[in-house]
Amino acid sequence: MLPREFYARPSVEVARDLLGKVIVHGSTAGRIVEVEAYLGLKDGAAHASRGLTPRTKVIFGPPGHAYVYFIYGMYECLDLVAEPEGSPGCVLIRALEPVAGIKLMMRRRGVIRIEETASGPGKLTVAMAITRKQNGADVTIAGRPLTVRRMPDEEPLRVISGPRVGIRKAVDWPLRFYLAGNPHVSRPR
Repeated sequence: MLPREFYARPSVEVARDLLGKVIVHGSTAGRIVEVEAYLGLKDGAAHASRGLTPRTKVIFGPPGHAYVYFIYGMYECLDLVAEPEGSPGCVLIRALEPVAGIKLMMRRRGVIRIEETASGPGKLTVAMAITRKQNGADVTIAGRPLTVRRMPDEEPLRVISGPRVGIRKAVDWPLRFYLAGNPHVSRPR
């Protein structure tokens, strides 16, 4: 498990360092290959920029928790809370490379190509059956249904940064990070 201290750092650092780690939910797992950092109150694109609300309560809480929310009336997205408690920051998980429970993940998504399984924030939550029921889940405790772990054989990663996808504010901030050449990275429209 990644300890709470891992998440109690600036969102940009946490975002870059989450690349290559593995999200586990039930019998499925995926290596994180793409993320976006959100900087709280000073970031107009962040949910937390409008302050503490019932929806954003999790982001203002302790780091190392899941923030799962519904967007566009059809997708659920998974963020991981970063920054010290009270300083709202988070990291959107944009894409995963399936590593366990692959057939189940593909069946849930109705795809035949593994690269299409979790190559977007809404796709990965469907593939891993992550719903708003996991909102607020502590991902730092072993034995919980939703956790984030290190790969046993982590290699040096080549990371590319660029602007975030699908936002209207702070559009040029280079806060999207992804693994160079990985076929599971999303295809921004």
